[in-house]
Amino acid sequence: MDRMEPEPRNVVDLGAARAAREPRLLRQVYGEVLRNERRDQDRSLDDVARAVGMSKQYLSEIERGRKDPSSEILGSVCNALGMPVEQLLEQGIRRMSAHRAIGTTQQTTVELRAA
Repeated sequence: MDRMEPEPRNVVDLGAARAAREPRLLRQVYGEVLRNERRDQDRSLDDVARAVGMSKQYLSEIERGRKDPSSEILGSVCNALGMPVEQLLEQGIRRMSAHRAIGTTQQTTVELRAA
């Protein structure tokens, strides 16, 4: 006869809560904003990269948050997208604030479940 193991009590997957609590890098946030803007305009990586004068591989790395571009590069990409730099900064702040709020909410939920 198979012996059934009792379900553990107060088991919580902390992975999502930890990920939300970890600070996001500014380059990741800016990359997301730029990628979303490019996609909203139905423009290709190649199109925007050519307008800026960089390789599409480098632009892709920026959008994925793997490169830390200078303010001049960010300005050039924003210009190619017809997007004011202020919009990039504002959207970046909103995303970082939302990420922080999610992390706080998830941490509170984890603490309540574990209690």
